[in-house]
Amino acid sequence: MTQSTTQTETHTSKKTRTLRDYAGLTLRGIAMGASDIVPGVSGGTMAFILGIYEELIDSIRMLGQPEFLQAAFKLRIKDALTILNWQFMLAVSLGIGIAILSLSHLLEQLLVNQPVYLWSFFFGLVLASVFVVSKRVKQWTTPLGLALLGGCIAAFVLVGLVPAQTPEAWWFLFLSGALAICAMILPGISGAFILVLLGKYEYVLSAVNDRDIFTLALVAAGALVGLVTFAQILSWLFKKYHDGTIALLLGLMIGSLRKVWPWKNDEAWLTHADGSFVLDSFGERIVTQQADILPTLANQAAIIEFVAAVILASVGFGLILLLDRLAGSRKA
Repeated sequence: MTQSTTQTETHTSKKTRTLRDYAGLTLRGIAMGASDIVPGVSGGTMAFILGIYEELIDSIRMLGQPEFLQAAFKLRIKDALTILNWQFMLAVSLGIGIAILSLSHLLEQLLVNQPVYLWSFFFGLVLASVFVVSKRVKQWTTPLGLALLGGCIAAFVLVGLVPAQTPEAWWFLFLSGALAICAMILPGISGAFILVLLGKYEYVLSAVNDRDIFTLALVAAGALVGLVTFAQILSWLFKKYHDGTIALLLGLMIGSLRKVWPWKNDEAWLTHADGSFVLDSFGERIVTQQADILPTLANQAAIIEFVAAVILASVGFGLILLLDRLAGSRKA
């Protein structure tokens, strides 16, 4: 029984891949990293869109498996890496790192200076993904429709919540890290956004700037535990209720469209205890609450912006359809 289970659990590490395949995984990692940089867009969404989500979750899950832990503690490095599906993890992680190091400044600049255009592109990506991912469900039934609706409502409500006042105790910092990383690997929900909701975004940001190792270690420990634990749950759900899990995650993506809607009015901002505004690396106030609005076409500039936004959304939409078609042709 144990042998059979082990063989099943390590099947992803035995996939035969070429150098071109690993280059493709790195490109997917770059897309995930770029998504994580933008508040409100998660790397989990991009992994789901690009077809590596289930293998990613299954690979992360192995970090908490006895086979891996036993091999790691006994310093059987080769065995541990084989169980971990390390080639896949390395290729994706490399891409994420490249994106964070090379694209973070550009995307943050676009978010500050051209938010409508950036959100329009992401809106097109996510919208097209809804159609592409829905094809993974073999046959839609009433229970699957309810799972889809539940995910949609949950994400729609979550992205509209107002940040809470929370304690600064060590256990809550640990919990914040765990919840943020769980959100990060869920399609449609941003880990940074969860930190804002928990009232810990400013606190963690200050810890990074002040090199507060103790605080960062608590958050990182929570993130590691949350990542491995939540990956176990997701992997189990995929194995037991594959289509239901896909439907739920698809609902989360649909609900998250509220967050990536391009036209918004800022209504509230993150503040310090003294009431002053928390500023990002560009000196801009960090928005905590926004209202979605319809685009105004009152003048020529607004019309040009609207047309450009529609074009960018169409490019994002078409890009996903193209990737799906290429993936289909490779399988054929």
